[in-house]
Amino acid sequence: MNNKQTELLEFDKNHVWHPYTSMSKPLPSYLVESANGVHINLASGEKVIDGMSSWWSVLHGYNHPELNQALINQTEKFSHVMFGGLTHEPAITLSKSLIEITPPGLNKVFLSDSGSVAVEVALKMSLQYWHSKNKPEKHKILTVKNGYHGDTFAAMSVCDPVNGMHQLFEPVLMKNLFAPAPSIAFDEQWDVKDIEPLAEMFAKHHHEIAAFIIEPIVQGAGGMRIYHPNYLKACRALCDQYNVLFIADEIATGLGRTGKLFACEWADISPDIICLGKTLTGGYMTLAATLCTDEIANTISNGEAGCFMHGPTFMGNPLACAVANASLTILKRNEWQQQIADIESTFQQQLLPLKTHNRVAEIRILGGIGVVEATENVDMAEIQKRFVELGVWIRPFGKLIYIMPPFISNEAELTTLIKAISIVLDEDKCFIRN
Repeated sequence: MNNKQTELLEFDKNHVWHPYTSMSKPLPSYLVESANGVHINLASGEKVIDGMSSWWSVLHGYNHPELNQALINQTEKFSHVMFGGLTHEPAITLSKSLIEITPPGLNKVFLSDSGSVAVEVALKMSLQYWHSKNKPEKHKILTVKNGYHGDTFAAMSVCDPVNGMHQLFEPVLMKNLFAPAPSIAFDEQWDVKDIEPLAEMFAKHHHEIAAFIIEPIVQGAGGMRIYHPNYLKACRALCDQYNVLFIADEIATGLGRTGKLFACEWADISPDIICLGKTLTGGYMTLAATLCTDEIANTISNGEAGCFMHGPTFMGNPLACAVANASLTILKRNEWQQQIADIESTFQQQLLPLKTHNRVAEIRILGGIGVVEATENVDMAEIQKRFVELGVWIRPFGKLIYIMPPFISNEAELTTLIKAISIVLDEDKCFIRN
Protein backbone atom coordinates (compact mmCIF):
# COMPACT_ATOMS: atom_id res chain seq x y z
CA MET A 1 0.00 0.00 0.00
CA ASN A 2 1.13 3.58 -0.58
CA ASN A 3 1.63 6.22 2.11
CA LYS A 4 -1.84 7.74 1.67
CA GLN A 5 -3.53 4.36 2.13
CA THR A 6 -1.44 3.64 5.21
CA GLU A 7 -2.37 7.03 6.67
CA LEU A 8 -6.05 6.39 6.00
CA LEU A 9 -5.96 3.07 7.81
CA GLU A 10 -4.06 4.55 10.74
CA PHE A 11 -6.63 7.33 11.13
CA ASP A 12 -9.44 4.78 10.79
CA LYS A 13 -7.91 2.63 13.51
CA ASN A 14 -7.56 5.55 15.93
CA HIS A 15 -10.74 7.52 15.25
CA VAL A 16 -13.40 5.63 13.27
CA TRP A 17 -15.70 3.42 15.32
CA HIS A 18 -16.75 0.29 13.42
CA PRO A 19 -19.74 -1.92 14.32
CA TYR A 20 -19.32 -4.30 17.24
CA THR A 21 -15.66 -3.35 17.59
CA SER A 22 -13.58 -2.01 20.46
CA MET A 23 -11.90 1.38 20.03
CA SER A 24 -9.08 0.50 22.45
CA LYS A 25 -8.40 -2.86 20.75
CA PRO A 26 -10.04 -2.53 17.35
CA LEU A 27 -10.36 -5.41 14.96
CA PRO A 28 -8.42 -4.84 11.72
CA SER A 29 -10.27 -3.07 8.91
CA TYR A 30 -9.47 -3.61 5.25
CA LEU A 31 -9.38 -0.60 2.93
CA VAL A 32 -11.65 -1.01 -0.11
CA GLU A 33 -10.55 0.57 -3.38
CA SER A 34 -13.39 -0.58 -5.63
CA ALA A 35 -15.96 -3.32 -6.13
CA ASN A 36 -17.40 -5.01 -9.20
CA GLY A 37 -19.81 -7.91 -9.55
CA VAL A 38 -19.21 -10.23 -6.58
CA HIS A 39 -15.68 -8.95 -5.99
CA ILE A 40 -14.41 -6.43 -3.44
CA ASN A 41 -11.03 -5.01 -4.44
CA LEU A 42 -8.80 -4.10 -1.51
CA ALA A 43 -6.20 -1.35 -1.55
CA SER A 44 -3.59 -3.91 -0.46
CA GLY A 45 -4.06 -5.71 -3.77
CA GLU A 46 -6.33 -8.61 -2.82
CA LYS A 47 -9.48 -9.29 -4.84
CA VAL A 48 -11.99 -11.10 -2.60
CA ILE A 49 -15.28 -12.79 -3.41
CA ASP A 50 -18.04 -11.38 -1.23
CA GLY A 51 -19.82 -14.14 0.67
CA MET A 52 -21.86 -11.76 2.83
CA SER A 53 -23.69 -9.59 0.27
CA SER A 54 -22.40 -6.73 2.45
CA TRP A 55 -24.55 -7.81 5.38
CA TRP A 56 -27.20 -9.42 3.20
CA SER A 57 -28.01 -6.38 1.06
CA VAL A 58 -26.15 -6.63 -2.28
CA LEU A 59 -28.40 -8.74 -4.49
CA HIS A 60 -27.15 -8.06 -8.00
CA GLY A 61 -23.47 -7.39 -7.35
CA TYR A 62 -21.44 -4.23 -7.01
CA ASN A 63 -21.20 -1.39 -9.52
CA HIS A 64 -24.23 -2.57 -11.50
CA PRO A 65 -24.64 -0.31 -14.56
CA GLU A 66 -28.45 -0.10 -14.33
CA LEU A 67 -28.43 0.72 -10.63
CA ASN A 68 -25.68 3.28 -11.20
CA GLN A 69 -27.73 4.87 -13.98
CA ALA A 70 -30.88 4.99 -11.85
CA LEU A 71 -29.01 7.10 -9.31
CA ILE A 72 -27.54 9.36 -11.98
CA ASN A 73 -30.92 9.92 -13.62
CA GLN A 74 -32.60 10.80 -10.32
CA THR A 75 -29.72 13.04 -9.21
CA GLU A 76 -30.19 15.12 -12.34
CA LYS A 77 -33.80 15.78 -11.27
CA PHE A 78 -33.51 16.11 -7.47
CA SER A 79 -31.74 14.08 -4.79
CA HIS A 80 -34.03 14.78 -1.87
CA VAL A 81 -37.15 16.63 -0.83
CA MET A 82 -38.98 16.41 2.46
CA PHE A 83 -41.81 13.90 2.43
CA GLY A 84 -44.06 16.07 4.58
CA GLY A 85 -46.52 17.70 2.18
CA LEU A 86 -44.54 16.61 -0.89
CA THR A 87 -44.38 13.37 -2.82
CA HIS A 88 -42.68 12.06 -5.97
CA GLU A 89 -42.84 9.33 -8.59
CA PRO A 90 -39.98 7.12 -7.27
CA ALA A 91 -41.68 6.73 -3.87
CA ILE A 92 -45.12 6.17 -5.42
CA THR A 93 -43.78 3.59 -7.88
CA LEU A 94 -41.89 1.76 -5.12
CA SER A 95 -44.91 1.71 -2.82
CA LYS A 96 -47.08 0.34 -5.60
CA SER A 97 -44.54 -2.43 -6.31
CA LEU A 98 -44.24 -3.38 -2.64
CA ILE A 99 -48.02 -3.65 -2.26
CA GLU A 100 -48.11 -5.89 -5.34
CA ILE A 101 -45.35 -8.30 -4.27
CA THR A 102 -45.80 -8.59 -0.49
CA PRO A 103 -48.32 -11.02 1.06
CA PRO A 104 -51.99 -10.06 0.58
CA GLY A 105 -53.61 -7.33 2.65
CA LEU A 106 -50.62 -5.06 3.19
CA ASN A 107 -51.88 -1.95 1.44
CA LYS A 108 -50.35 0.93 3.38
CA VAL A 109 -46.63 1.75 3.06
CA PHE A 110 -44.49 3.73 5.51
CA LEU A 111 -40.99 4.40 4.12
CA SER A 112 -38.03 4.96 6.43
CA ASP A 113 -34.26 4.82 6.29
CA SER A 114 -33.06 1.62 8.02
CA GLY A 115 -34.21 -1.80 9.12
CA SER A 116 -34.08 -0.93 12.81
CA VAL A 117 -36.32 2.07 12.17
CA ALA A 118 -38.73 -0.12 10.20
CA VAL A 119 -39.06 -2.26 13.34
CA GLU A 120 -39.48 0.82 15.54
CA VAL A 121 -42.26 1.96 13.22
CA ALA A 122 -43.97 -1.44 13.38
CA LEU A 123 -43.90 -1.48 17.17
CA LYS A 124 -45.17 2.10 17.39
CA MET A 125 -47.94 1.28 14.94
CA SER A 126 -49.01 -1.63 17.15
CA LEU A 127 -49.08 0.45 20.32
CA GLN A 128 -50.87 3.38 18.70
CA TYR A 129 -53.38 1.01 17.08
CA TRP A 130 -54.54 -0.38 20.44
CA HIS A 131 -54.49 3.06 22.04
CA SER A 132 -56.78 4.22 19.23
CA LYS A 133 -59.11 1.31 20.02
CA ASN A 134 -59.25 2.42 23.68
CA LYS A 135 -57.24 -0.56 24.85
CA PRO A 136 -54.04 1.04 26.18
CA GLU A 137 -53.53 -1.98 28.45
CA LYS A 138 -52.37 -3.85 25.32
CA HIS A 139 -48.87 -2.39 25.39
CA LYS A 140 -46.53 -5.41 25.57
CA ILE A 141 -44.76 -7.12 22.69
CA LEU A 142 -44.44 -10.90 22.60
CA THR A 143 -41.58 -12.56 20.72
CA VAL A 144 -39.31 -15.60 20.89
CA LYS A 145 -35.79 -16.00 22.20
CA ASN A 146 -32.77 -16.03 19.88
CA GLY A 147 -34.33 -13.28 17.79
CA TYR A 148 -32.67 -10.14 16.45
CA HIS A 149 -34.56 -7.07 15.25
CA GLY A 150 -32.06 -4.21 15.33
CA ASP A 151 -29.98 -1.98 17.59
CA THR A 152 -32.29 0.95 18.36
CA PHE A 153 -34.12 0.96 21.69
CA ALA A 154 -37.53 -0.52 20.89
CA ALA A 155 -35.87 -2.99 18.51
CA MET A 156 -33.42 -4.01 21.24
CA SER A 157 -36.33 -4.67 23.58
CA VAL A 158 -37.51 -7.55 21.36
CA CYS A 159 -34.05 -9.05 20.79
CA ASP A 160 -32.99 -12.01 22.92
CA PRO A 161 -32.51 -10.55 26.44
CA VAL A 162 -29.84 -13.08 27.51
CA ASN A 163 -28.05 -14.46 24.48
CA GLY A 164 -28.39 -11.35 22.34
CA MET A 165 -26.09 -8.35 22.05
CA HIS A 166 -27.97 -5.95 24.29
CA GLN A 167 -27.85 -7.32 27.85
CA LEU A 168 -26.04 -4.15 28.96
CA PHE A 169 -29.16 -2.09 28.22
CA GLU A 170 -31.67 -4.49 29.75
CA PRO A 171 -32.41 -2.32 32.82
CA VAL A 172 -33.68 0.57 30.68
CA LEU A 173 -35.42 -1.32 27.88
CA MET A 174 -39.17 -1.73 27.57
CA LYS A 175 -40.08 -4.97 29.35
CA ASN A 176 -41.51 -7.39 26.83
CA LEU A 177 -42.47 -11.06 26.82
CA PHE A 178 -40.26 -13.89 25.52
CA ALA A 179 -41.24 -17.44 24.67
CA PRO A 180 -38.71 -20.22 23.99
CA ALA A 181 -37.31 -20.20 20.47
CA PRO A 182 -38.70 -22.70 17.97
CA SER A 183 -36.67 -25.90 18.23
CA ILE A 184 -37.79 -28.03 15.29
CA ALA A 185 -35.66 -27.45 12.21
CA PHE A 186 -37.05 -26.61 8.78
CA ASP A 187 -36.74 -30.15 7.38
CA GLU A 188 -37.47 -32.13 10.56
CA GLN A 189 -40.73 -33.88 11.46
CA TRP A 190 -43.19 -31.33 12.87
CA ASP A 191 -44.40 -31.80 16.43
CA VAL A 192 -47.14 -29.57 17.80
CA LYS A 193 -45.36 -29.60 21.18
CA ASP A 194 -42.93 -27.04 19.75
CA ILE A 195 -45.62 -24.36 19.75
CA GLU A 196 -47.10 -25.15 23.18
CA PRO A 197 -44.86 -22.82 25.26
CA LEU A 198 -45.75 -19.91 22.96
CA ALA A 199 -49.44 -20.84 23.10
CA GLU A 200 -49.28 -20.73 26.88
CA MET A 201 -47.78 -17.22 26.73
CA PHE A 202 -50.61 -16.07 24.48
CA ALA A 203 -53.24 -17.60 26.78
CA LYS A 204 -51.75 -16.02 29.87
CA HIS A 205 -50.86 -12.55 28.59
CA HIS A 206 -53.03 -11.81 25.52
CA HIS A 207 -54.96 -9.09 27.33
CA GLU A 208 -51.76 -7.02 27.56
CA ILE A 209 -50.10 -8.00 24.25
CA ALA A 210 -50.24 -5.48 21.43
CA ALA A 211 -48.25 -7.49 18.89
CA PHE A 212 -46.19 -10.58 18.28
CA ILE A 213 -42.97 -10.11 16.26
CA ILE A 214 -40.82 -12.80 14.68
CA GLU A 215 -38.28 -13.31 11.89
CA PRO A 216 -40.09 -15.70 9.55
CA ILE A 217 -38.36 -19.11 9.10
CA VAL A 218 -34.80 -17.81 9.68
CA GLN A 219 -33.59 -16.25 12.92
CA GLY A 220 -30.69 -14.15 11.64
CA ALA A 221 -28.09 -12.44 13.80
CA GLY A 222 -29.50 -14.19 16.88
CA GLY A 223 -28.04 -17.49 15.72
CA MET A 224 -28.80 -18.19 12.02
CA ARG A 225 -31.40 -20.79 13.08
CA ILE A 226 -33.85 -22.14 10.46
CA TYR A 227 -37.14 -23.40 11.89
CA HIS A 228 -40.21 -25.30 10.69
CA PRO A 229 -42.87 -23.48 8.61
CA ASN A 230 -45.63 -25.03 10.75
CA TYR A 231 -44.34 -23.03 13.72
CA LEU A 232 -44.87 -19.83 11.75
CA LYS A 233 -48.32 -20.96 10.62
CA ALA A 234 -49.25 -21.63 14.25
CA CYS A 235 -48.01 -18.13 15.23
CA ARG A 236 -50.47 -16.61 12.78
CA ALA A 237 -53.30 -18.75 14.17
CA LEU A 238 -52.49 -17.74 17.76
CA CYS A 239 -52.49 -14.05 16.86
CA ASP A 240 -55.91 -14.49 15.25
CA GLN A 241 -57.25 -16.47 18.20
CA TYR A 242 -56.14 -13.96 20.82
CA ASN A 243 -56.60 -10.71 18.85
CA VAL A 244 -52.90 -9.81 18.68
CA LEU A 245 -51.20 -8.08 15.74
CA PHE A 246 -48.66 -10.19 13.83
CA ILE A 247 -45.42 -8.46 12.78
CA ALA A 248 -43.14 -10.24 10.30
CA ASP A 249 -39.56 -8.95 10.35
CA GLU A 250 -38.50 -9.79 6.77
CA ILE A 251 -35.56 -7.37 6.73
CA ALA A 252 -33.06 -10.20 6.24
CA THR A 253 -35.32 -12.81 4.63
CA GLY A 254 -37.31 -10.69 2.18
CA LEU A 255 -36.89 -10.52 -1.60
CA GLY A 256 -35.94 -14.09 -2.32
CA ARG A 257 -33.14 -15.02 0.05
CA THR A 258 -34.89 -18.11 1.48
CA GLY A 259 -36.19 -19.44 -1.84
CA LYS A 260 -39.53 -17.67 -1.52
CA LEU A 261 -39.96 -13.98 -2.35
CA PHE A 262 -40.92 -13.54 1.32
CA ALA A 263 -40.27 -16.16 3.99
CA CYS A 264 -43.89 -15.89 5.16
CA GLU A 265 -44.81 -17.75 1.98
CA TRP A 266 -43.25 -20.95 3.36
CA ALA A 267 -46.16 -21.04 5.81
CA ASP A 268 -48.69 -19.48 3.40
CA ILE A 269 -49.52 -16.66 5.81
CA SER A 270 -49.91 -12.89 5.67
CA PRO A 271 -48.83 -10.70 8.61
CA ASP A 272 -50.64 -7.59 9.79
CA ILE A 273 -47.38 -5.65 9.53
CA ILE A 274 -44.22 -6.46 7.58
CA CYS A 275 -40.77 -4.87 7.93
CA LEU A 276 -38.44 -4.66 4.92
CA GLY A 277 -34.94 -3.29 4.51
CA LYS A 278 -31.40 -4.40 3.59
CA THR A 279 -32.03 -5.66 0.04
CA LEU A 280 -34.56 -3.01 -1.03
CA THR A 281 -32.01 -0.97 -2.97
CA GLY A 282 -29.82 -3.87 -4.03
CA GLY A 283 -27.26 -2.77 -1.46
CA TYR A 284 -26.82 0.75 -2.84
CA MET A 285 -28.44 3.00 -0.26
CA THR A 286 -30.13 2.75 3.10
CA LEU A 287 -33.90 2.36 2.79
CA ALA A 288 -36.60 0.48 4.65
CA ALA A 289 -40.35 0.05 4.55
CA THR A 290 -43.08 -0.96 6.98
CA LEU A 291 -46.32 -2.11 5.39
CA CYS A 292 -49.57 -2.65 7.27
CA THR A 293 -53.24 -3.45 6.67
CA ASP A 294 -55.96 -0.94 5.94
CA GLU A 295 -57.51 -1.74 9.33
CA ILE A 296 -54.36 -0.71 11.22
CA ALA A 297 -53.80 2.45 9.18
CA ASN A 298 -57.41 3.58 9.41
CA THR A 299 -57.70 2.87 13.14
CA ILE A 300 -54.56 4.88 13.89
CA SER A 301 -55.66 7.71 11.61
CA ASN A 302 -59.07 7.96 13.27
CA GLY A 303 -57.63 7.80 16.79
CA GLU A 304 -56.74 10.49 19.30
CA ALA A 305 -53.64 11.79 17.45
CA GLY A 306 -55.31 11.74 14.04
CA CYS A 307 -52.08 10.59 12.41
CA PHE A 308 -49.20 8.19 12.91
CA MET A 309 -46.62 9.87 15.12
CA HIS A 310 -43.42 9.23 13.16
CA GLY A 311 -41.58 11.07 10.37
CA PRO A 312 -37.91 10.46 9.47
CA THR A 313 -36.14 13.37 7.77
CA PHE A 314 -35.01 11.23 4.85
CA MET A 315 -38.28 9.31 4.59
CA GLY A 316 -38.99 8.40 0.97
CA ASN A 317 -35.60 9.66 -0.24
CA PRO A 318 -35.91 9.91 -4.05
CA LEU A 319 -32.42 8.51 -4.75
CA ALA A 320 -33.04 5.48 -2.57
CA CYS A 321 -36.51 4.90 -4.03
CA ALA A 322 -35.22 5.25 -7.60
CA VAL A 323 -32.48 2.68 -7.13
CA ALA A 324 -34.90 0.39 -5.26
CA ASN A 325 -37.25 0.48 -8.26
CA ALA A 326 -34.37 -0.42 -10.57
CA SER A 327 -33.30 -3.24 -8.23
CA LEU A 328 -36.80 -4.75 -8.14
CA THR A 329 -36.90 -4.63 -11.95
CA ILE A 330 -33.61 -6.52 -12.15
CA LEU A 331 -34.78 -9.01 -9.52
CA LYS A 332 -37.79 -9.95 -11.63
CA ARG A 333 -35.83 -10.09 -14.89
CA ASN A 334 -32.97 -12.16 -13.49
CA GLU A 335 -35.29 -15.03 -12.53
CA TRP A 336 -34.25 -14.95 -8.89
CA GLN A 337 -35.91 -18.31 -8.24
CA GLN A 338 -33.40 -20.06 -10.50
CA GLN A 339 -30.51 -18.05 -9.06
CA ILE A 340 -31.40 -19.10 -5.52
CA ALA A 341 -32.07 -22.71 -6.58
CA ASP A 342 -28.59 -22.86 -8.14
CA ILE A 343 -26.94 -21.44 -5.01
CA GLU A 344 -28.83 -23.86 -2.76
CA SER A 345 -27.87 -26.79 -4.98
CA THR A 346 -24.19 -25.90 -4.74
CA PHE A 347 -24.50 -25.55 -0.97
CA GLN A 348 -26.11 -28.99 -0.75
CA GLN A 349 -23.40 -30.56 -2.88
CA GLN A 350 -20.34 -28.82 -1.41
CA LEU A 351 -21.16 -27.23 1.96
CA LEU A 352 -23.25 -30.02 3.44
CA PRO A 353 -20.40 -32.59 3.35
CA LEU A 354 -18.49 -30.43 5.86
CA LYS A 355 -20.89 -31.71 8.54
CA THR A 356 -18.52 -34.67 9.09
CA HIS A 357 -15.66 -32.35 10.12
CA ASN A 358 -14.77 -32.73 13.79
CA ARG A 359 -14.99 -28.95 14.28
CA VAL A 360 -18.53 -28.75 12.85
CA ALA A 361 -21.58 -29.08 15.10
CA GLU A 362 -24.21 -28.53 12.40
CA ILE A 363 -24.74 -27.39 8.81
CA ARG A 364 -27.90 -25.42 7.97
CA ILE A 365 -28.98 -24.56 4.42
CA LEU A 366 -32.03 -22.80 3.01
CA GLY A 367 -32.17 -21.02 -0.32
CA GLY A 368 -29.23 -18.65 -0.57
CA ILE A 369 -28.24 -19.12 3.08
CA GLY A 370 -25.48 -21.50 4.16
CA VAL A 371 -24.50 -21.83 7.83
CA VAL A 372 -21.66 -23.74 9.44
CA GLU A 373 -21.98 -23.89 13.22
CA ALA A 374 -18.57 -24.73 14.68
CA THR A 375 -17.87 -26.37 18.01
CA GLU A 376 -15.64 -23.45 19.04
CA ASN A 377 -15.82 -19.68 18.79
CA VAL A 378 -13.89 -18.09 15.95
CA ASP A 379 -10.92 -15.80 16.50
CA MET A 380 -12.35 -12.94 14.48
CA ALA A 381 -9.11 -11.13 13.63
CA GLU A 382 -7.29 -14.31 12.69
CA ILE A 383 -10.08 -15.94 10.68
CA GLN A 384 -10.83 -12.69 8.83
CA LYS A 385 -7.18 -12.37 7.85
CA ARG A 386 -7.10 -15.96 6.71
CA PHE A 387 -10.23 -15.58 4.59
CA VAL A 388 -8.73 -12.55 2.83
CA GLU A 389 -5.59 -14.59 2.10
CA LEU A 390 -7.85 -17.25 0.59
CA GLY A 391 -9.55 -14.67 -1.66
CA VAL A 392 -12.93 -14.42 0.05
CA TRP A 393 -14.82 -12.01 2.30
CA ILE A 394 -16.63 -13.92 5.03
CA ARG A 395 -17.32 -12.38 8.43
CA PRO A 396 -18.35 -14.95 11.06
CA PHE A 397 -19.59 -14.30 14.58
CA GLY A 398 -19.44 -16.49 17.65
CA LYS A 399 -19.40 -20.09 16.46
CA LEU A 400 -21.14 -19.30 13.18
CA ILE A 401 -19.42 -19.19 9.80
CA TYR A 402 -22.15 -18.37 7.32
CA ILE A 403 -22.46 -17.17 3.74
CA MET A 404 -25.28 -15.30 2.01
CA PRO A 405 -23.69 -14.41 -1.34
CA PRO A 406 -25.09 -12.09 -4.02
CA PHE A 407 -27.69 -13.77 -6.21
CA ILE A 408 -25.43 -13.49 -9.28
CA SER A 409 -22.70 -15.67 -7.73
CA ASN A 410 -21.72 -18.53 -10.04
CA GLU A 411 -20.70 -22.08 -9.12
CA ALA A 412 -16.96 -21.36 -9.31
CA GLU A 413 -17.29 -18.39 -6.96
CA LEU A 414 -19.43 -20.37 -4.53
CA THR A 415 -16.90 -23.20 -4.65
CA THR A 416 -14.13 -20.77 -3.71
CA LEU A 417 -16.16 -19.55 -0.72
CA ILE A 418 -16.89 -23.08 0.49
CA LYS A 419 -13.32 -24.25 -0.02
CA ALA A 420 -12.08 -21.34 2.10
CA ILE A 421 -14.43 -22.41 4.91
CA SER A 422 -13.17 -25.97 4.61
CA ILE A 423 -9.56 -24.79 4.90
CA VAL A 424 -10.05 -22.60 7.99
CA LEU A 425 -11.88 -25.40 9.78
CA ASP A 426 -8.57 -27.27 9.78
CA GLU A 427 -6.60 -24.37 11.27
CA ASP A 428 -6.47 -24.13 15.07
CA LYS A 429 -5.30 -20.51 14.99
CA CYS A 430 -8.69 -19.44 13.57
CA PHE A 431 -10.57 -20.64 16.65
CA ILE A 432 -10.62 -19.99 20.37
CA ARG A 433 -10.41 -23.17 22.41
CA ASN A 434 -13.38 -23.64 24.73
